[in-house]
Amino acid sequence: MAPRSAPHRIDAARARHIWIAAQRLDTAAPFGSGPAATLAAIAHLGYVQIDTINVIERCHHHILFSRIPDYARSDLAHIQSADKSVFEYWTHALSYVPVADLPFFLPAMKAQRSGLSRWFGSVTPAETKAMLKRLRAEGPLSMRDISDEPLVDKNHPWASRKPSKRVLEALFYQGLVTISARQGMLKSYDLMDRHFAGITPPRAATARQVAAYKLDRALRSQGLVSLDSICHLDAPGKADVLALIEARVRRRALVPVVIAGADTVTHWATPETLDRPADVPNLVHILSPFDPLVIQRKRLSLFFGYDHVFEAYVPAAKRRFGYFALPVLSGDAIIAVLDLKTDRNARKLLIQQATWLADVGAEGRAAVDEALGRFERFQLEA
Repeated sequence: MAPRSAPHRIDAARARHIWIAAQRLDTAAPFGSGPAATLAAIAHLGYVQIDTINVIERCHHHILFSRIPDYARSDLAHIQSADKSVFEYWTHALSYVPVADLPFFLPAMKAQRSGLSRWFGSVTPAETKAMLKRLRAEGPLSMRDISDEPLVDKNHPWASRKPSKRVLEALFYQGLVTISARQGMLKSYDLMDRHFAGITPPRAATARQVAAYKLDRALRSQGLVSLDSICHLDAPGKADVLALIEARVRRRALVPVVIAGADTVTHWATPETLDRPADVPNLVHILSPFDPLVIQRKRLSLFFGYDHVFEAYVPAAKRRFGYFALPVLSGDAIIAVLDLKTDRNARKLLIQQATWLADVGAEGRAAVDEALGRFERFQLEA
């Protein structure tokens, strides 16, 4: 057996630089522009989370704008509905994922075909057959198109009063239907085999291949990974991923890393990542609370010394940063948290609350003001 690699020690600043570079937040326009840039960004990150809150632009558009300065919402619609190079599915949340990664989600889809949907209860074979028959006859359907059924009481806060919604959600998680288009948060569902008719059906990945996919996705988009960061909200996946990590460490394809001040948490990186310069220029990004740099709260705190709390569901009197607070990344530090809201009628971006975490001086505040101006223009383009 090869000797175990000694942990490589780095300080928190170096860890931040590696992560920011891996997230491509160290370059003004790392992916270029147009639909190809949108696909490239999603492919690099591995997924882009979708969320319904729209006090400002919804998070999937916001995350892409943070990495594509001239991002257009129509680019995402194009690659989902026309180019069909991304699809929606569950990662740690509902997300856009590259179609090239579909084989790694097929096992989860197959596992859902027990008849139990992820959230809203079971569906019967008769309900499944009827919905698939309707979709095949009528084409893609949104819930707005389905108006011929009696409404029922909700049995879950995220459920719908239309029974068809429960059936469509179940078929979506089973991989029998897909979301073929979106208008805002209105989804159109279509048969998976019809939407992807021009694509040769892929073979489902093995458990080992899924583990390798998760590890490689994290190494690409995080640079420096831990078991928790690879398997965010995916505890069942940890055993297979850890076995793969240990095998790569033995081959010296991965190096154990310890961040100063956090000796109890082991991270890993490729030797190439540790050798690569990762100086971070002083770019300013107003980040979504669902951005990949922010969503893993423990990791964010460890690397940046900043504890973000999503307070939309916290009583107003107990909020520290505000209803929909956005961290402001300047260079390699989170310097402020801004609670923003778009007044679409007045065509203004409103600052509900600004919390400064660092004294950045007049020049630093001017840079944040400039970023806010860009962000406001993006909000009002919708």
